[in-house]
Amino acid sequence: MSTNDYDILIHGGGPVGLACAAWILQKFPEAKLTLLDRNPVKDEDLINADSRGIALSHGSKLLLDTIDAWPTDCADIHRVHVSQAGRFGRALMTREELKQEALGHIIRYRDIHITLRQALRKIKANSPNFVWEHIDSNVDHVPMNARCVVHAEGGLFKKQDWVESGRDYGQSALVGLVEVENAIPHQAWERFTAEGPLAVLPSHYGDNILNLVWCGSPEPSKDRLQLSEQDFLASLQKEFGSRIGRFLKIQDRRLYELGLNYRKQITKDNEVWIGNAAQTLHPVAGQGLNLGLRDAFLLAEKLAGLFSSSVENQTLVQIQDALENYAQSRKADRTTTIGLTDFMARVFTSNLAPIVVARGLALSALQWLPPIKTALARQMMFGRR
Repeated sequence: MSTNDYDILIHGGGPVGLACAAWILQKFPEAKLTLLDRNPVKDEDLINADSRGIALSHGSKLLLDTIDAWPTDCADIHRVHVSQAGRFGRALMTREELKQEALGHIIRYRDIHITLRQALRKIKANSPNFVWEHIDSNVDHVPMNARCVVHAEGGLFKKQDWVESGRDYGQSALVGLVEVENAIPHQAWERFTAEGPLAVLPSHYGDNILNLVWCGSPEPSKDRLQLSEQDFLASLQKEFGSRIGRFLKIQDRRLYELGLNYRKQITKDNEVWIGNAAQTLHPVAGQGLNLGLRDAFLLAEKLAGLFSSSVENQTLVQIQDALENYAQSRKADRTTTIGLTDFMARVFTSNLAPIVVARGLALSALQWLPPIKTALARQMMFGRR
């Protein structure tokens, strides 16, 4: 295939790459677009893939609804309770005060992945120039050129083939499913401990089976991974408290290293980086995939507008201008989200007395100053506009 055979090449068949392709084709079905996907051809081969629960904002749901890519199995968040262990300061956010259907949603990663694949297949039926190529991840392939190259390969921190700017937080996230005694339906808990944030989130398995994300220092986290179920639950109970009764069972424990990795420049010539290929965030505010989907949506608008124009064979300068315009459009949201996540990851793990007092005051301010709480919640739900 020669360079002139297609206009857009997307590297990466994860949720962000799939969503970007779907939005481009939805806006411009005639797009000469190729998607390179290292995942299996059949959805059935992904059923046993990554089952961790991830947070998607209500803003992301509204975006995915436009391409009919919202999973049926999800758990809605109506309230978020934020506190710090052993210290003063708490805040409660509710959907009612923000006048929203939900504050967010918890979905298994594999479910959003499969739903996006299914949505893209439907769109593909009306896209004559779209090529979805599944490639072997263990085989080197001849580089494919295109007039515009989108990098959406993603990847986890320390497992990416690029490192530019950021920091290693010296933390790991232990995730799993925990059964509790008295869960409050549709409520998420964010508890800041001496080692890092501890989140207990709804799941679609039922009111009393919740997603656990326990961030802590690497060695203690590894030790917790190896604990017997009884000892693990006792340790978790001590750290979290008794707000939802006793912790009864834990299953599917996994460990992930945490850090911040981001590109200062997300475009170069005719190339652009989106999602985890552009930035990898700490999960403290659950913003990683949400930011990536906003990247994909806006980039799709720019590229669909460029290549659907009446101008034939857009020049490299026109493509560069469109990508630079995209980068400028994303700058405020990207900078704010990266900065806010990084700030929370660092400040809420410090045990210095002045910082402990300051964050307690900050949480109290969120509770008693509604405009501040509303502004923060809207940033988490919809990003910076």
